[in-house]
Amino acid sequence: MPPPRKLRRLAEAAAAEADALISLPTDVVDEILTRLGLRDAVRTSALSRAWRRRWEALPSLDFSFQSLVDDDGAPKGLEAVDSILLRCPGRVRLFNVYLDKLYEARTHDWILVLSRRGVETLDLSFNDCFPLLPSSVFSCSRLTSLSLFGCVIPFLPPGFEDLSELRKLALVNVRLQENGEYQIEEIIRTSPLLEELILTDVYIGGADVIRKWVIRAPNLRHLKICSQENYGRILKELRCLRSAVVDLWDFVLHRNFLQILAGLVQVRKLLISTIFAPSSAKIPETLPCTFHNLKSMKLQMHFCELPPIILTFCLLKSAPNLEKLKIEIFGEEQKVEANGEFQSALWTDGMCANLQVVQMTGINWLPNEMSYRADSLKSKASSYIIY
Repeated sequence: MPPPRKLRRLAEAAAAEADALISLPTDVVDEILTRLGLRDAVRTSALSRAWRRRWEALPSLDFSFQSLVDDDGAPKGLEAVDSILLRCPGRVRLFNVYLDKLYEARTHDWILVLSRRGVETLDLSFNDCFPLLPSSVFSCSRLTSLSLFGCVIPFLPPGFEDLSELRKLALVNVRLQENGEYQIEEIIRTSPLLEELILTDVYIGGADVIRKWVIRAPNLRHLKICSQENYGRILKELRCLRSAVVDLWDFVLHRNFLQILAGLVQVRKLLISTIFAPSSAKIPETLPCTFHNLKSMKLQMHFCELPPIILTFCLLKSAPNLEKLKIEIFGEEQKVEANGEFQSALWTDGMCANLQVVQMTGINWLPNEMSYRADSLKSKASSYIIY
């Protein structure tokens, strides 16, 4: 009879042969671990000896720690980021985290490490602490997507050249330092592959004097601009633009509002919000541009005052190939009467000739709304929905 030690070795060998997990090639194991996500990848250490700590040798890592509804502050597990970065020397593809004031101080060190690890997707959200980010965020030269929320954007570092791989830039509820508009202009200008740009509630310090600056992105396909202030932005050379969202509050009062619209002439899908358009806004009866490619338009507006009504007709006149129109109505108190005779005077022959679908939601059955509905029935739309 074989000695106990030999029997034990034989038993272990037999178990190893029976363990299908051990027989998997290394590249297959890496692919499985990468698809699992970081937390589940760590848990696979309990599956078998071959998988124990295998996640530490992954060629790339994805960090995703997003706040849940029941989280009090930063999400659970965030405290493990430091140890994981130390134990795993591989590249970091994605770093998507929600941070509170407790972790604000770690941001500088993390971004410095990420810039060396070739991070591709960087998504940082802060909970009401508005920290000043380190300028090393712009040293992540392999970035394809950069999303920042609730922070102060630093100045570009000395020697900044470009973000040549960047395809998406999203700045939401962020603050720029004085003359920061030129910094955004420079980032966009040096990102030749940029396809998606989101600028929502971007506040520029020292913006008492409005300075014109240009958004020039020849490969941009999707644009979203939402702002309470006029910061002098101008759109140029957006030849590939497919869709745009524009919500500029009282920006319709400013002259370059028409320049913003003129920069969107290539769009196929357009959403414009005029909910906050002031009653003093002066809207021209016609636009200095024509949206020949526009097929689908969504308007968030009200029929309580004249500016949004006039702008609606103005846009329709400038969209000869429009096929689908959706109007979301907000506001319940009609302050100015725009009766059927007034709205009919704004209607022109051939307007909405290609319109196929009209939807109106949130309707309050106000006289102005009913007058518009009656006029819009002049179009050849095959489907008309009100609710």
